[in-house]
Amino acid sequence: MEMTMFIPLLLLICSFSTAQLQAEPDNEIIPHGKQTESRGGEPANASDQQLTSQTAKLRELEVQKTEVDNLKQQLQAHKSELITIQARTNVTENQVETLKRDGEAKQVAFSASLLASGSGTVGPFNTHTPLVFRRVVSNIGNAYNPNTGFFIAPVRGAYHFEFYIGAHGHSSHASGAVLVKNGEHIFIVYEHQTNGYGSSANGATLLLEVGDVVFLRQWQNTRIFDNGNHHSTFSGHLLFTM
Repeated sequence: MEMTMFIPLLLLICSFSTAQLQAEPDNEIIPHGKQTESRGGEPANASDQQLTSQTAKLRELEVQKTEVDNLKQQLQAHKSELITIQARTNVTENQVETLKRDGEAKQVAFSASLLASGSGTVGPFNTHTPLVFRRVVSNIGNAYNPNTGFFIAPVRGAYHFEFYIGAHGHSSHASGAVLVKNGEHIFIVYEHQTNGYGSSANGATLLLEVGDVVFLRQWQNTRIFDNGNHHSTFSGHLLFTM
């Protein structure tokens, strides 16, 4: 009797143990790290790695920016240096040009006779009249203009002028001319005889500023003669600059 009751009890205990063992896998405890991996799909240190990568890129950008700034400073320095060199070059070119002009200006001289060709008498006129000496023998520096009769000083300095005037004698008309500086009468030549040929000459040294004008003006009521022998002339040259 007792044996008969023991066997069903043993079977009941075995059944309970088997059911408990089958239920345990459903209630298995999952470590925290594995839960994170299964839910997020990424390792826990992925954010740290991404942050480290971004930090490295930022540092690289900062280094590149520093290099760009240095290149800008070098470019600005080269630009300033080029400007300085250009300024010095301009100064040098101006000095060379000035020296060249000074050298040319120191070579000033001219001589001209009254008529371009042939022979004839100029005047008389009832007023003072500018004389134009048209046959140019020399005009170094081109300071004399054979179209106007004006000599224009190219540089400040001392200039010497000479002029010779002649005419055949006439009872009513002498021969005469005056050296003029900027409208001011300086020296005159004048000769009056009734027959024959008469001439007169004069000269002057003048201190001229750049642009001063010197020319000869025929005296009113006078006659001036010239021919192929070039009796009436006007000459001048620079003595020295000042």
